Parts: sequence; structure tokens; C-alpha cells
Amino acid sequence: MSDERLVGIVLVSHSAEVASSVAELSKGLAGGGSAVPVAAAGGTESGGLGTSAELISAAAAAVDRGAGVAVLTDLGSAVLTVKALLAEGDELPEQTRLVDAPFVEGAVAAVVTAATGADLAAVESAATEAYTYRKV
Repeated sequence: MSDERLVGIVLVSHSAEVASSVAELSKGLAGGGSAVPVAAAGGTESGGLGTSAELISAAAAAVDRGAGVAVLTDLGSAVLTVKALLAEGDELPEQTRLVDAPFVEGAVAAVVTAATGADLAAVESAATEAYTYRKV
């Protein structure tokens, strides 16, 4: 399957290592999810902890294949940064959604669902449903 029409996934964390690790885990658990465009946008440009509007915008542009972009975040200021970019209106690809989901479980669900060729609404729904996953 070509990745031309797959939903792209951006994982925004305050830590570059966390974002990259969750991206790697998600793609690995998706099996065939290697075709899903996933980008990590973690930390600041200088490698420190924090969030960067520039890194988020670049990641979203990199994964945009025309089917939409789902953005998952870890903590407060990551959410605020993505909301600010969405409010600007031209900083993120059209059809970009901030997805309210747990970071790790939601990322896995989003990538697995995107790998099936599902649309943005289905990817968002799968990630959001991860809030209901029970561990015990």
C-alpha cells in the first residue's frame, strides 16, 4: 500500500527522546505501520526540554500526505503550542487535528489504525478510545 493517502501522525513531547521512542514503539507494534508517516517533535531546537512550534510545524509538514495529520501531545505546554499553531491557521497542514488521547497508548492506536488506510476521524477515534484501555 502506498503511503500517499495515509493519515500522518505527529508525536509532540517535551523530550526529544520520549517523542522518538514512542514513535519507534508505535511503528514497531503496528507491524505494517512502517508505511505510516510518523514524526517526532520533541524538545527544543537546542536539544533541551520543552516544546518548539518550529519543530511541530516541520514535523506536520513532513508527514502530510493529504489525508490529514493527527497530533498527539504529552503535557500542558505541548497542548498549548499546538493549539496556538492551529489558531494561526497557516502554520499546520489543512486537516490537522489535535487529538485528546493518552500519549503512548493513543500513539499506538493511531498508528495501527492509520496503517489500515483509515481516515482522520477513525484515527482520532481510535487514539481517543485508548483512554478506556484497562491494564488490570
